[in-house]
Amino acid sequence: MDLRRWDERYRSQSEIGPPTPLVTEIAGGLKSGKALDLACGAGRNTLWLAEHGWKVTAVDGSRAAIGLLTARNPEIDARVANLEKHEYTIEPNSWDLIAICYYLQRDLFEQAKRGVMPGGVIIAIVHIPGPGEGLTPFRLAPGELAAYFRDFEVLHSYEGPPRDPVHHNRVAQIAARRPAE
Repeated sequence: MDLRRWDERYRSQSEIGPPTPLVTEIAGGLKSGKALDLACGAGRNTLWLAEHGWKVTAVDGSRAAIGLLTARNPEIDARVANLEKHEYTIEPNSWDLIAICYYLQRDLFEQAKRGVMPGGVIIAIVHIPGPGEGLTPFRLAPGELAAYFRDFEVLHSYEGPPRDPVHHNRVAQIAARRPAE
């Protein structure tokens, strides 16, 4: 991943856009607690969660994105870390909610599953190929996201056109609750 390209993108951005509809739908129905927003970008979901009572830690590899986020809310625990280089460790059994939206790093799913507390929820959204498109390193195969969460209680699962005005490519979405132990 070229973090310089992401920094340039965020430096040219003046607005962050609305939160992801799936995050507001799922998190809005949960009791607020500790949330982790991985690959948070400029923080459209982080800010919404914080405004709704969540204590949020936000992680992204782009310094410019984290700068935009902290300028909007300096109270958020925002961290610059390259997730692909494992510069951030998800502590086991630590989070009520983990969001991984529009970012694909397959090994994060198992880390997130261990990181969410029993009864906690993971929200994940990734791109999948559209008609006539092939797989890329940045897309999961249809059905692949749901397969990662077979051992969780699935609260929401969807594949198809995005329901987020900021995105245009087909997506797979899941919201899944870790079983109580």
